[in-house]
Amino acid sequence: MPVIVFEAGQMKKEVKAELIRRLTEVSVEVTGIPKELYFVSVHELPDDDIAVGGLTVRELKERLAEQRGE
Repeated sequence: MPVIVFEAGQMKKEVKAELIRRLTEVSVEVTGIPKELYFVSVHELPDDDIAVGGLTVRELKERLAEQRGE
């Protein structure tokens, strides 16, 4: 049984569902293995516990929201 593990900051429920669906879909297309055999695990880390370039994911999300005018 193929296993896909995806680690990221916190995501909305709808985003996770779409991510799981598309990761499975692409994997099936590439490998030919039936989707029923895939195990997908999404590991969410608190946005304050992971960072990129010295900024937490929370800070990065806030910056992106400001740039988008949200």
